[in-house]
Order: sequence, then C-alpha cells, then structure tokens
Amino acid sequence: MLQTDDLPIVPVPDTPESGKAAFEALKGLSFDDAITKIANSLVDFSFKLLIAILVFYVGRFVIRKIYNLIGTVMINRHVDKSLTTFVLSLVRMVLYFILIVTIVGILGLETSSFLALFASAGVAIGMALSGTLQNFAGGVLILLLKPYRVGDYIEAQGFAGTVSEIQIFHTVINTADNKRIIIPNGGLSTGSINNYSSEQYRRVDWTVALSYDTDYAAAAEAIKRILLADDRVVEKFVEDDMEKRLNAGHEVPTAEEEETDHNDSEHHDAAQNDDNRSWWQRTFHRRKKHHQVIAGKVKQRVGLGEVNLPRADRSPFVGLAELADSSINLTVRAWTHSSNYWGLFFDMNARFYAELPKQGFSFPFPQLDVHLDQPCQQK
Repeated sequence: MLQTDDLPIVPVPDTPESGKAAFEALKGLSFDDAITKIANSLVDFSFKLLIAILVFYVGRFVIRKIYNLIGTVMINRHVDKSLTTFVLSLVRMVLYFILIVTIVGILGLETSSFLALFASAGVAIGMALSGTLQNFAGGVLILLLKPYRVGDYIEAQGFAGTVSEIQIFHTVINTADNKRIIIPNGGLSTGSINNYSSEQYRRVDWTVALSYDTDYAAAAEAIKRILLADDRVVEKFVEDDMEKRLNAGHEVPTAEEEETDHNDSEHHDAAQNDDNRSWWQRTFHRRKKHHQVIAGKVKQRVGLGEVNLPRADRSPFVGLAELADSSINLTVRAWTHSSNYWGLFFDMNARFYAELPKQGFSFPFPQLDVHLDQPCQQK
C-alpha cells in the first residue's frame, strides 16, 4: 500500500516563471506520486477557489451595504444630488477594485505583481483613453464649480434639456420630448453652457407686425395695457414682484436658499442638541461656525453689507424695430418669473392676435405694388 508520508515534497510554484521547474520536478516522480501530487494541488486550489467565491459574495454584500449607507447619509444631510451620484459611483468603483485585489491574493497570485501589472496597464489605458480621463477631470470641475445642478434646464453641445444625472464621466439630460441624452463631461467643462434655471427672472421677447396705417403710439399703449393686465408680468421692479409672489405664496426658493435654510436649521438643532453629538460632530460644527464668523467680519470690513445697488427698471417695453416690406415690426419685451416664461409667451401671442384687431389694429398680409406704364401713342 502506498504511504503518502514517504512521498517526496515538491515545492508548489507561486509564480508563472516557476511553472517549468514544477514540471521538471513532476517528471522525476512515479505515476502514482504524480497523480497524488496533482490531486493534492487540485484540492488545495479548489479550497482556495471556494474561499474566493465566498469572499466575493460576502464582499459584494458588504459593498452594497456601504453603498446604501453612504447614499442614505448624503440624502439625509441634503447633499447636492450631483455630488451624491458622483461620490456613489466613485465609492463603488474603489470598493470593487479592493475586492478584486483581495480575491486575487486568496487565489495565490502575487498581489504586488498584480498591482504592478495593473499600474502598467493603467498607464497604457490612460494614454489610449485620454478623452475618458478628460471627462473624469471635467466631472470633478463641474461638481466643484457647479455651473449647473441636477434639475436645471441647460443648453450645451447642441442639446437642451433637464439635467437628471451627473456621473463620473458624463452628464445625462432629458429633452422636452423625453429623450435621454448623454453628454461627456470633458466638453461640458470646457465649452459654453446656457443654464436657463440659474436666474429666477427672465425677459420674454415678442415681435408684433402691424400695417403701415397703424398709429404707433396708440398701438404701443394698447400692447402695454395687455401686458400689465397679466399678473405674471413684472410691473416695474423685480424686487417688488418677488415680494408680491412671496406674499401670495407662489415664490419657490432657489437651491442656494434651500441650502442656506437647511444649514440654519442644522445650526439651530446643533445648539439645542450639542450634548448629544459625538466629539467629531461638535468639532466640525464649531469649525464651520468659526469660518462663518470670519466670513461675516470680512464682509463687514469691505462694506459689502452696506452697498445698496440701484434697482433696474423692468417695465414692459415696446419699440419700433423695423420698417419691413409690408409691415412695421414692433419689439415687445416683458420680464417674468422663469417658471412662467413659456406660459406667458404663448398666452400673450394669443391675446395680441385676439385683442389688437378689436382695438382697430390690423395685421397685414404680404403686399406687392405693381405699376403699369401706359404705352406711348403712335402718331
């Protein structure tokens, strides 16, 4: 009977370079010894593979829990949605990379060689995918500079829509007809962006064409009366319209105002429940409050708090823009809240069409005057 204790011990190769030496070592063994050695190696590898599979599923479960925990904390802290999606994507990639390195080490491969190989491959891939790295850097710049946020309506790279996601390498927008457009962050960070949601008030422009027999002054007054009859139009100053909307309960705070209100509520709660906070939370709160005090002193020193800028007149405007071939074209301008832009634009077009003819103003058709010369009478 074959005694396994008397078998010669052959070192198991740990690197691909020692594979030839292991084969030479097996050549010196008998058939039974070689089969036993191969069986032991297979059992050892199967055991490592089983552990690796177990670590993979456990690690994936832990990664999912960490991912959900970080997402919940950022949502409860009212962190900006753009930053939330970016951080969650980055955390998932880093955690899965750590899990892969751990599994490779369990299978018996040299992790240092693996990391060196990964670094070399990373350099080569980085050179080949320079545009992807540019998109990553663009995503970081977008989150730091915040030219737009999730929920803003923007126009960039030839597309216009509402921002739904800001990922590591790209930004996702939904168009007005619900098309999903994916734009690389590199072009967004270096190109021009038209953010329609950054300002609370916008100017609406119309062009009204009237016939040449129109009394311009009377037409301008009639158009202004139509505009001022609508509560959505700013009568004179934007600040007065803001106060009116606030009193009527229509004013929606901006993202900056919501963040400020949230910070104020956090400071109020922190003052009441400071004893219930951890040492780290109390220290962070004190540092944040200290920075706010310093910023207030700097603002007071430079006199920013005492500067009263003149209010701009945003009254409705009507001007004679062009003497066209068949009509006089009036430029009409009015200011309104951004949420009312398109509603006011289409409603005023309908009102101009319906009410101006009732007041004696007409819209001309294209006209062409033809003059016929009388032929000379022959003598």
